[in-house]
Parts: sequence; C-alpha cells; structure tokens
Amino acid sequence: MNSNKHILILGADGYLGWPTAMYFSKLGYQVTAVDNYFRRNACTELDVGMLYPVPSLIERAKIWYDKTGKEIKVVIGDLQEPELVRSFFDGRVQYQWAVDNAFTGIPETVVHYAEQPSAPYSLLNYKYANVTIANNLLITNNLMFAVKDLSPKTHVIHVGTMGEYGTPNIDIEEGWLDIEHNGRKDKFLFPRQAGSLYHTTKIMDTDLMWFAVRMWDLRITDLMQGPVYGIETEESLIDERLKTLFNYDEIFGTVINRFITQAIVGYPLTVYGKGGQTRGYININDTLQCVHKSALNPPKLGELKIYNQIMETFSVNELAEKVRRVGEKLGYSVEVKSIDNPRKEAEEHYYNPSYQGLLELGVKPHYLTDASMEEMFKVVEEYKNNIRRDVIFRGVKW
Repeated sequence: MNSNKHILILGADGYLGWPTAMYFSKLGYQVTAVDNYFRRNACTELDVGMLYPVPSLIERAKIWYDKTGKEIKVVIGDLQEPELVRSFFDGRVQYQWAVDNAFTGIPETVVHYAEQPSAPYSLLNYKYANVTIANNLLITNNLMFAVKDLSPKTHVIHVGTMGEYGTPNIDIEEGWLDIEHNGRKDKFLFPRQAGSLYHTTKIMDTDLMWFAVRMWDLRITDLMQGPVYGIETEESLIDERLKTLFNYDEIFGTVINRFITQAIVGYPLTVYGKGGQTRGYININDTLQCVHKSALNPPKLGELKIYNQIMETFSVNELAEKVRRVGEKLGYSVEVKSIDNPRKEAEEHYYNPSYQGLLELGVKPHYLTDASMEEMFKVVEEYKNNIRRDVIFRGVKW
C-alpha cells in the first residue's frame, strides 16, 4: 500500500487524467484531482460530439468513493492562476469535494496533463492559437515556480508528445542526442521540429522544464507519448459511469478511436493524403503503467529523464487496413478513402524511434491486436446511436 504517498494530478477530468486518478487511488495513493473542464467546455463551444455523456469530475469522485471506499479529492479551478498552483504546496488549497477536507500534505509526485491537447484546435485561428499558448505555457511555468519555491524535491511527471520530434531522417533517441562537432562532444536535447502549434507548445514545455532542472535542481520526467487509443481500464469496469471521456471528432479524437467510430456508422475512413504518416501508438492502459513506473523511479535532483512513451509504430494506411479488416469480420462494410491532406506534413518518411526505457522499468505492453480492436468496436457499438456524422471531419487546414 502507498497510503502515505500523495499524488497531485493536473488535468484530471481528461481522457488520460481521470483513468490515472482512479489507477493511483486503487493502488492506495492519496490522490488530489484538479481540472477546470477546459476539454468539456471546448467540445461544447465547438459543437463536437462525445460518444457518451460523462458525469462531472466531482460526480465521478463520489461514484468512485461509493464503489471503492477510496477518496479522490477534487479541486475545480484554472491552473493558469499561479496562486491556485501554489496552494497545493503551502496548505491553502480548498477542495470542492473531499471526504476529509484536511490538507493531504505536499505531493511527492505531480502528474501534469493540464494542457490543451489538440493540434487542429491550436490552428483553428489566432484566438485558439493564443488560448493554446497561454494555457499550456503558463500552467507549466506556474508549476515550475511553485515546486522551486515550495517543494523542490517533488517529482514532476509531464506527459509530452512524440510530436515534438517531428519526422527526422535519423533515428529518434529517447530525448537526448550525443553530438560530436569539430572534435568536441556534448549531449543535447534531441532536435525538435513540431508540425503544429500545439506540438510547439510542448517543445516549449520541455525547454521550461530543462531550464528549471538546470537552474534549480528540480527532478522531472518528461514522457514523450504517441497517440493513445482505448476506452476501458480495469478501474472503469467497476461502473460504466466511470468510463473516461471519448471523442471521435477531428478536433479531439485520436486516429484509432476516430477510425473505429467511422467504421461503425459507415463513414469512409479519412486517410489524409498518401497515408504513409507513421507514428508511435500506445494503449490507454499502458499510459497508466508508464506513469506509475515513472513515479516509482524518480530522477535525481537536477535530472531531466525523458522516455519515448509508445509501444509500436503504424502508418495511417496500416491502421486503416486493421480497422477495415476487423470491421468486416464484425459485419461492417468499411470503406477506406484517401482525401486531400488538410495538414502540412510529410506523407511518406523515415520513422525509427527508440522506446526501450519504459519497458526496462517493467511496463508490460498491450499491443494493437485484432482481438483488442474488436473489444473497442464492441464498446463503441453500444453508443452507436449517439454518433454524429457531421462532427467527424471539418477539414481544419494548416
């Protein structure tokens, strides 16, 4: 049991945040969950569909307590406000829901998901670009200063993105690259070349954290995560109301989740351009494992650990073919349709990332098998009548 360990989860209402809160609570951690409902509000504002309704963060914490007897303290607030961030470290925090309102204590670990997570959203127009930059960078900066000033031994786990690297014509190492130039050697952050404004803010996050590590001897783990897929986790099976939110739209839905939804309603799978875009993918259950293993293996003070958080790589064409094959096995007529690419990106490229670090820590990967994809099909099928074809593709261009 980890009853004395306190973990603070920023962005705890999100696709990854809520499963992470339940996962650590089940393991016996004291969990504080924070969110301002940015994702929900953005979905409402942009009129994009969620597959099924999801109770509020407070309601989910109450359901979790009723079902398990375990408390997840909830704070609803905007982490762009520096004093809110600092309140988690100096005892001033005010919980919107808790069984026991007493201060849990300074968190040993902070998991930072609290960012606008969508490339298309970040490039809808200059206003949404500004929202993305302000939200993502201010929250990260607020966290760095709060930890520096109030709890410099706290371990920060930030979930970054493989998109920071872009698609270089060399192998992608885990965060760092040894360089020899004019007879001298040094180690640098692997070169970044983002393909969207959202991904650019994640590069800036890494730079902010690397600065904080070098200047203030903080301890930080940056997880370069690929696109995530999946719905159910062991914890969500306790009660269907505990499922994480699920987007299938172009703005917030990840590609595998989108393709499965499209297949079920007979919407042609939207392959952008030539479909050779290759990325690293990860099951939502493996995200939970990776964050947990990172928490158990913190860096030394003054160290930035970087892991590439993926389990296998696929091209868009390969994913579309997998979805088509599984869909047809389940009785669906699945069409794959290549459309003009709304994004400025390489459609055929070299892609060879290293991703051994988390496996060496003991993560047991879930792979994208036909069987695992069938399970996702069956969950989405339950909510088939909720799917809105009009929100699947809008063609956000950049």
